[in-house]
Amino acid sequence: MGAWNPRPGVHSNLMWIMDRVFKFTNFGIVSVLHEDFFIQAGRDKRDASLEELRRHIVNSYIPLGRQFMVLFPEGGFLHKRREISQRFADKNNLPKLEYVTLPRAGAMKIIMEEIGPQREYSPGTSQNENSKRENHTTRNVPRAVAATSPHLEWVLDVTIAYPDRVPLHLIQDVVCGIRPPCSIRLHYRLYPITEVPPDSEGMTQWLYDRFIEKDRMLEEYYRTGQFPTTSDTQVVRQVRQDNLRFLIVHAFFIASTYVQYQLFYAVWSWIW
Repeated sequence: MGAWNPRPGVHSNLMWIMDRVFKFTNFGIVSVLHEDFFIQAGRDKRDASLEELRRHIVNSYIPLGRQFMVLFPEGGFLHKRREISQRFADKNNLPKLEYVTLPRAGAMKIIMEEIGPQREYSPGTSQNENSKRENHTTRNVPRAVAATSPHLEWVLDVTIAYPDRVPLHLIQDVVCGIRPPCSIRLHYRLYPITEVPPDSEGMTQWLYDRFIEKDRMLEEYYRTGQFPTTSDTQVVRQVRQDNLRFLIVHAFFIASTYVQYQLFYAVWSWIW
């Protein structure tokens, strides 16, 4: 959020897909008003949550004319998911990753079905499969919306490296300022959306390949202090915040945290 904060026109045209737990934080009401989407974790709720995402794209993302969408395919914090990811890798003959976790492709499949690129019938795909995909993509979508809906053009792949592999803690480090100043590196890679395979198996493998690359990139970064590059066109720039805007955002965060604490305390006192 901080990296995109100084870029005009991004936040107002952005939809975040985040874990449902954030809905109950002090910025949850802001995200609700902004019509972001809160996805539910857990195998039992996954399918229903993905269908909710489909409806949210049709009913909110498209009518609001949003241009960007942020997705976290890894689905959670590294320290909580690394062991589960490595067990899954063992069972499915996949590489065991250390710096990232294997992603889940469910949300990306829904996004691609609803606002992915318009594809011609491919020679390698049967007409029956193409027809089935087309019917699945446009079901429950009003005809006018389906005809004018926007389509994603790019996938921006972001890899974040923290000093000493220790992420910033929102309360202690960002709000209270306990941690000394440090540099966080964000590595961007841009892919045309047409490079993402349209079929479920191909899309999942494409995502796996990206995160396997991320793991290798982070391994080299933490060993050498530099991200690997295969191009001479790499651009390095420093993110500079608007100090006034940054001050207002932090003041709102601190004030809303205090209000939320008082509300919880009042409810707790009333119950007990």
